[in-house]
Amino acid sequence: MTEPVLERLLADETETARLGEDLAFAVRAGDVLALKGDLGAGKSTLARALIRTLADDARLDVPSPTFTLVQSYDTRIPVHHFDLYRLSSANELDELGFEEALTQGAALVEWPERAEGELPKTTVLIELVQHGEGRLALLSGQGAAFDRAARSLAMRGFLESAGWGEAHRRHFIGDASARSYEIVTLAGQEPRVLMNSPRLLLGPPVRDGKPYAVLAHTAQSVSAFVAIDRALKARGVSVPEILAEDLDQGFLLLEHLGSEGFLGNDGEPVAARYAAAAELLAMMHGKSWPRRLEAGPGRFHEVPPFDRDAMMIEADLLVDWYVPAISGGPASDDLTTGYTREWNALFDRLRGSEYTLMLRDFHSPNIIWRGDRSGHDRLGIVDFQDALIGPAAYDVASLAMDARVTVSPDIERQTLDAYVAARLAAGPFDTDAFREAYAIMAAQRNSKILGIFVRLEKRDSKPYYLRHLPRIRDYLRRALSHPALASLKDFYDTHGLLEERAL
Repeated sequence: MTEPVLERLLADETETARLGEDLAFAVRAGDVLALKGDLGAGKSTLARALIRTLADDARLDVPSPTFTLVQSYDTRIPVHHFDLYRLSSANELDELGFEEALTQGAALVEWPERAEGELPKTTVLIELVQHGEGRLALLSGQGAAFDRAARSLAMRGFLESAGWGEAHRRHFIGDASARSYEIVTLAGQEPRVLMNSPRLLLGPPVRDGKPYAVLAHTAQSVSAFVAIDRALKARGVSVPEILAEDLDQGFLLLEHLGSEGFLGNDGEPVAARYAAAAELLAMMHGKSWPRRLEAGPGRFHEVPPFDRDAMMIEADLLVDWYVPAISGGPASDDLTTGYTREWNALFDRLRGSEYTLMLRDFHSPNIIWRGDRSGHDRLGIVDFQDALIGPAAYDVASLAMDARVTVSPDIERQTLDAYVAARLAAGPFDTDAFREAYAIMAAQRNSKILGIFVRLEKRDSKPYYLRHLPRIRDYLRRALSHPALASLKDFYDTHGLLEERAL
């Protein structure tokens, strides 16, 4: 099978460095990028730009490893720069610690031909050859590393089509999904956000022949973000303006709403900001939201329901991932059956609850604070593509029991009070029904999160999420204190699901 080859014409050193910048956004631990070319072909220029981009330091000293043979950098993704020009035998590659380097980060290899076929088959080869006054870069390979490189180059092509081809790219943020975000800057322009949202990989069937993402109604393409962004903006919510889009590839160029987080400078909750966010939710919940939203000419997004199947498959993450982690084995049939019974009884109680557009992850990482503005415009909302039509109480629970930061019982109460007061000011509102639905949704969400955070560690090798587990257990205890959840609380207590555990 012939390996795919990508060609890029590099007119000068600036464009060579830009290619290095683009490749930096594709690199992951375990990757090998091999740079091939004659002396003076631009290998060092490309390598230096790649390493500086990973370090987010345009002035980082990146000496040639010609005499040391390998130079390591503790960057966002650790990178080990090998120069094999002076290698006398391919066997010396092991002596340089090449395999060990790949367990710690990525490898950038100059003069790969000296390795005599010892590099992994998944190596991405970047060959630089003379082409007129410039260079031609030929990229070839197979596997995930090459696919990521191709996608990053496609993102540069998207920027070019939007008039931002010469922009500098900087890592901004990733999340628990495959989406990622960059800050792009161009002289004379305000910074923008480049959103990379590949089509969702559905995964294997988990129930009734359906993948988890289908049962949980997770957004499968960037069209969901575009449609919901437009609907929110039309109803007075401050969301990013979409400046350019490629819905087929999953690329968006977005307005940068600001850099101040929703939390205080110390990273702690600010009661007034949580109250302001609760009032924004109250405003949103007083409006009507159609289920069918336009994403573009001839494109529509049907907002899915947060139905019983979705609620249950999310809650089951606790049984599927958290329980085995704390018990050392799969959940018993007794636990699984009882868990399903208890939750179905609570879902029955949600009948008649107020349903509305539910953003699903309405919490501090997804809210920008803009203190120089007034009213609801002080809050910029940036993550909502997985929105559903569901209980209004869900987003209030997501906010007041913020998964990423400890919200005290006092600030939680103030947040709820601000929401209820705003709803009552707008007209009739059943406070008791809301508080019961709030407790149910808070318990469901935090049960789900216990499972998700363990799954991120076990399946996705992201152990840093485990540090949040004590907070999530505390939130669960708060939610289960509502009288309507007394039976579920007894069940959790009986099976030790709320006990403090070190994983």
